[in-house]
Amino acid sequence: MSKSAYIKLVPASKQQSITLEELKELFFYYKELTAKTGEQLNWQYSHAAFPYELEQKKEKEQWFYLKGQNESYRYIIAGISSRKLKTEEEEEQFEQYIQIVLPEGSTHGDKGKANEFCKFLAKQLQGELQLFNGRTMYYYKRK
Repeated sequence: MSKSAYIKLVPASKQQSITLEELKELFFYYKELTAKTGEQLNWQYSHAAFPYELEQKKEKEQWFYLKGQNESYRYIIAGISSRKLKTEEEEEQFEQYIQIVLPEGSTHGDKGKANEFCKFLAKQLQGELQLFNGRTMYYYKRK
């Protein structure tokens, strides 16, 4: 059975909406950061930190998947969606969120990397992260 984690873009977040291209850019930024860490350590850390290739089906515009490059990693799916919310003033408002899915057959390595990616994305966007185990982490300033 697949498991999901959600990064909600709340009103206190850095931005309230995100496109699929912006999400891909955040993954590339993560890969670039880990490559720089590897250079400092004189080690090919980027291959260990991001052992995936980003792939997208042309007809699917709301999600893409990360395909593992070795037997320890298989797939992680990342997508964007939104939902309607009612505010305290009874107004309808849209909340956009990023969904990270571990499909059936995912490895423990996939789950570990997905948790790292979720925390990185939530920190960059200053969002609210609901982890795979249901716990919530807040990366935005709360009042």
